[in-house]
Amino acid sequence: MRFKTLEASPSFDTERGVLIPDYLPLDLSALCNAGLDVLDEKPNTPIGEQLCRGLPFLVNDDPANCFIAFDRNSGGVTIPVNSRATGLILAHRLLKSDLMEGGPLGIPVADYVFRLAGGESAGGESAGAEEIRVPIRERFEIAHISLGGKPFVALPDQGQLKMRRHRGDWGDMGRRQTEVTGDYSRGYFLWAWRNPHPDREIESLEVIPAGPPFIIAGLTVSQANEHPFVRQGKREARLTLTDPEDAEKPFDLRVDVDRGVASYVHPLPEASADDFVGDDFAGWGETQNPKSSPAYVEVAAIPSATVTVKQGEETVGEVRWGDVEQKKVVDTPRMRVELLDRGRNWVNINVLDDDTGRPVPCRVHFRSPEGIPYQPYGHHNQVNSNLDTWHIDIGGDLRLGQITYAYIDGKCQGWLPRGEVIVDVARGFEYEPLRTRVKIEPGQQELTLRLKRWVNMNAQGWYSGDSHVHFLSTQGSHTESQGEDLNIVNLLPSQWGNLFTNTEDFTGRPSISQDGNNIVYVGQENRQHFLGHLILWGLKEPVMPWCTDGPGEAELGGTLEITMSDWADQCHAQGGSVIIPHLPNPNGEPAALIATGRVDGVEMLRHQPFNHIEYYRYLNCGYKLPLVGGTDKMSSDVPVGLYRTYAYMPDQDFTYDNWCNAVSQGRTFHSGGPIIHLSVDGHQVGDTVQVSGPGTVEVQAWSESIFPIHTLEIVQGGRVVASTEDRGGTRRLKLKAHVKVDGHTWLAARCAGPDYTSVPHHDGWGRGIFAHTSPIYIACGGEWWMFDRDAAQYMLTLIDGDLQYIRRTAARHEPGTATHHHGEEDHLAYLERPFVEAREAIHRRMHQLGIQH
Repeated sequence: MRFKTLEASPSFDTERGVLIPDYLPLDLSALCNAGLDVLDEKPNTPIGEQLCRGLPFLVNDDPANCFIAFDRNSGGVTIPVNSRATGLILAHRLLKSDLMEGGPLGIPVADYVFRLAGGESAGGESAGAEEIRVPIRERFEIAHISLGGKPFVALPDQGQLKMRRHRGDWGDMGRRQTEVTGDYSRGYFLWAWRNPHPDREIESLEVIPAGPPFIIAGLTVSQANEHPFVRQGKREARLTLTDPEDAEKPFDLRVDVDRGVASYVHPLPEASADDFVGDDFAGWGETQNPKSSPAYVEVAAIPSATVTVKQGEETVGEVRWGDVEQKKVVDTPRMRVELLDRGRNWVNINVLDDDTGRPVPCRVHFRSPEGIPYQPYGHHNQVNSNLDTWHIDIGGDLRLGQITYAYIDGKCQGWLPRGEVIVDVARGFEYEPLRTRVKIEPGQQELTLRLKRWVNMNAQGWYSGDSHVHFLSTQGSHTESQGEDLNIVNLLPSQWGNLFTNTEDFTGRPSISQDGNNIVYVGQENRQHFLGHLILWGLKEPVMPWCTDGPGEAELGGTLEITMSDWADQCHAQGGSVIIPHLPNPNGEPAALIATGRVDGVEMLRHQPFNHIEYYRYLNCGYKLPLVGGTDKMSSDVPVGLYRTYAYMPDQDFTYDNWCNAVSQGRTFHSGGPIIHLSVDGHQVGDTVQVSGPGTVEVQAWSESIFPIHTLEIVQGGRVVASTEDRGGTRRLKLKAHVKVDGHTWLAARCAGPDYTSVPHHDGWGRGIFAHTSPIYIACGGEWWMFDRDAAQYMLTLIDGDLQYIRRTAARHEPGTATHHHGEEDHLAYLERPFVEAREAIHRRMHQLGIQH
């Protein structure tokens, strides 16, 4: 019988002093008696030289004569081997099965008789020739490819595979998140026989049929001292590119294993474990390492497997997995591979509130000192393989830069590595985050951690909410907001081109947790790409259409069907609240909404000068606008409540309606981390302070945060009139000042980084650490009012531009060709009406103040 050498890793035969291939396929062509026509799936069955699970096989390449076929009436066949070997691997399969008709399991198919030559036994004694008979049974050593299931002690000819990481068919978008496909058969099952006397030559294999028809397609001789199939679980390895040029390249690594499997490769953090534990962002992520080194991969392979590391399409290096397991560290000219598996324990973890001793919802991250994540079972080490998560895989996990966190109810379980483990736990802004080291001993199965609350805002009458959340489910919103110590989530269905989201979550009423301290209300964000977006809280019925005027908000070819003012009116008619999100953009209709008093609050989403200028502009023009904080969460890389609204509602029951009322009264502050307080002559945010005439008022402010803050400022009419700063950063700042008042004005407090710059979080948009209160209004000698002519002209110009857009740019149905939702005959007049109202409202104010327009 001829051997043929295919791709195979060599090993060294110390007795003969030569390199020999680990696996050698036998050429069975002289014994073949059947072709592809005996199979049901002829076009898909591979013949010729094959690699099955990384092992070489030689299937005769003649389609008419490529198999050795058997049935109960055929005679036996003897396959010469004549080789000293540790075992044989057969590629075979059944041709028929009665299992799907209720036939019995385990029926005899054949006997495989292995004949060993005589020789010297392991004890040095003489041993005669030996015959070893092994029964081959259906669904045990052999099986049909498509009928009855996989065999118990044989494997499909193809192993587990990774999905392509960066591309694929559109229809596979959901399946792509699994990252893997299971093993499968292209035509055969592989069964391995281990030679109990590897020092003795295998003379032959005799096949004696005894049942349903079957074929043998290939036979490979093993010279390796290993089981030919992977039997060990995945093990972690660190990859370090030792060439600085390779290491600095943008991350683009992959690992291939010929006789096993390897996970996707992921970057490891650049910071040391000590730097990580001591970082100011404990509990709140870590900078993503964008480079190719260091990185880690999980490998499950047999010792003879070749592990190939590639950067792009270039091979950086190859190592033998057995060498990595034995030596722990293997170097090649351009890389180092280190085995980091130290053993593992399945651990039950409890996170307790330090004051109550009870499990507390939170989010957790566990990692090795090198930075390899070990997240609780049911959660991801990397969300969506660290790819974009817009509307994909949102809920239950959070990614902040390098780190993925799992939201838990205070309890979780899963694998943790033995030895040192770094834990990173957080719960919103009112608990001290916990980032520390623990040690997991062999056999340990319990771990208890404790979180300490440093301030209880609910006890002081303040309740927090996120104004603006997308794509989470209602239950997912409860889970994540409880983990962030957030009281309210405004979950907003919307339209995105031809995608409608969260339609099924709308109920028209609040979803309230059992303890009553967590509320999810499904409202809407109605959107237009030009006129703007609008958040509708507290809806009892949907306000439709959600979006109009074409992409990216509405459908392709869409027309302008509704105004934001109509949305606002319908919301108010239901007793709801209207919020302008991410003021001012898109900067179309917000000016008209504000001028006509249709707005209950404005959301500042970004810490940019223009957002402040725009907010202050409207305040200076005499419009009282409560400030609202929200995330606009659309992906897993922003925690719900990272920007949040604290609303003050003392001596009131915590209900959704009471919270919304407190917001509309301006009793709020926006927080991206710090807690901030402002009082003017003892009055709180949202109040109007009456003073008899010009003079001074006493202003007190403080801010405290789990993050370093650097600047605390008092703003009057858009101008900083008092401030304090700590250039190195501190947990708490406070100031007291006497501020001069010459006329009607407003005061607010704000805090942030150095010079009121924004130190970014590790979220996807880099939202900054800052806080800003709603104003306290100062009425100087009469009813409060303010007016700014430049601001009024700015608003009038926007309104005029909106009218020009409606008349000359926006797409509309031809008159008489459509009956619109509003039922009016003149659609153009309907669209223009709120802008005409807004222009008249501004002119009316100017007239009352004696200002020409």
